[in-house]
Formats: sequence, C-alpha cells, structure tokens
Amino acid sequence: MANLKELRSRITSVSSTMQITSAMKMVSAAKLSKAQDAITAMRPYSDKLTELLQSLSASLDAGSESKFSEQREVKKVLVVAISSNRGLAGAFNSNIIKGVKNLTEENFSDKEVELYTIGKKANDVLKKTFTISNHNVDIFDHLEFDDVAEIAEDIMNSFVEGDYDKVMLVYNSFRNAATQIVTKEQFLPIKPIENVEEVNNTSEYIFEPEKDQIVKELIPKSLKIQLYKALRDSFASEHGARMTAMHKATDNATELRDSLKLSYNKARQASITNEILEIVGGAEALNN
Repeated sequence: MANLKELRSRITSVSSTMQITSAMKMVSAAKLSKAQDAITAMRPYSDKLTELLQSLSASLDAGSESKFSEQREVKKVLVVAISSNRGLAGAFNSNIIKGVKNLTEENFSDKEVELYTIGKKANDVLKKTFTISNHNVDIFDHLEFDDVAEIAEDIMNSFVEGDYDKVMLVYNSFRNAATQIVTKEQFLPIKPIENVEEVNNTSEYIFEPEKDQIVKELIPKSLKIQLYKALRDSFASEHGARMTAMHKATDNATELRDSLKLSYNKARQASITNEILEIVGGAEALNN
C-alpha cells in the first residue's frame, strides 16, 4: 500500500485535474449553445436552397448546364478534411482522419488524391501520408461566412480550371452533444437530382429574371453555403464532443479521487492502529 505522503500528493493532483476538466466542460457547454443555435437556424435555409437549385438545374436544357455541374472522368480528387485546432475532444479528430483514409481507400484508391485540411489536428496527421494542397487553421477563430466564401471560391476555381475532377467534404455532422456523425459529402461537381419525377411534380413557377440566370447566380452561393454549413456543423460537433469528453473525464477523476481518499483513510487508520499497538506493547514490556 502506498504511503500517506504519496497518496496525499495523488489526491491533490487528481483534484486539480478534476477542476480543470470541469471548467473546460462548462466553457464548451457555453460555446456549444451558441454553435448549436447557429447550425439549427441555418440548416432549413441551406436545405431549401439546395433543393431549389437541384430542381432548377434538372429542368434546364443540357446545353445550359453550369460549369460546376460538369461531369468528367475522375483522375484527380480533392478531399476537404475539416477537423479542429485543439484536442481533448474524444474521438472527434481521429474519426475525421479515419474517414478520410477510408474514403480514399474505398473510392479513390486508383486516383490521384490531394487534401485541403481545415483545422490543425487533421493536418498534423494526414500530411504524413497525403499530399496537402492547402490548409487553414485560422478559420475557426472567427467563423464568418465571408471568410468561408473565400475558401469556397478557391476550391471552385480549382475545379473549373481542371485541377481537380471531384471535390469531397469530410466533416462531423452535429446531431446532439453526445453524437457526431462523420459525413462524406460531394461538393463538386454538383450532383444532379436523383428523382426526376420530383421535379416534374413540383409547382409551376414564374421566373424573373430567366431561369438560366437564376441558376447561374444561385450555384456559387449554394456552394459557399454548403461549405459554411459543413464548417458550422463541425464547429458545433467539436464543442459537443469536448463537453462530453470533459464530462466523462470529470466523472472519472471524481471516482479516482474518492478511491484514493478511501485508500488514504485506510492507510491512515492502519498507521494509527500500529502506533497504538506499539504503545500497548511497550507498556506491557515495562510492566513485565
């Protein structure tokens, strides 16, 4: 059994750790509340914009297709991996790293693959096995649409210029504080609507200006919104994962501290008992 000094030192250390994890949990909970409100408010707009765009695109003539819808032979792929800049978030970052590796191995094993990493953690690991075409670690400091739009424009221009034939997003989609789902989503080219009947059954609209012009203006905006939503999803997921991880860490630290205190009390009781026995034994020896 450890001595009393060592146990006291461990109890103090565990208590300090528990205070830190508890504070981190509360900070993440506060940030999660704002991030969750932002992504919850944004999803209906993003989904409706994508639905409208797909419906319009599907109803256009073949000659009117956007440059962002061009389907071509896939030779070179860009994977945008969205992680975080900090750890202590459970499996949040490792799931993204696994997701990128699984995606490339299962779908693009015979293609040339490059990565655009957003977030420090994925970049630090993936740069050892993949070619990193670009990376950004500052976007989460001030997650604003204008900054995300610049990243989206760079990726869109690379696709149009033929640098890449397909662009994929890999990020954690937020469900709740305890659940983050790794999402692999095609960014470019724009996927055509799968069910053409849905387009034919939609209501008739009067377009002003012309349908072609509306689609031309909507597509870049929709792509920027799609990337912004992915980053917002990842941002909320990060804080949810960190809050959950710190909650578990605090519970484990509390359990360990209680266990150490019990061991300390037992050791202290044993020490006192030995001292009493020594005194009693000494007194009996003197009497004899």
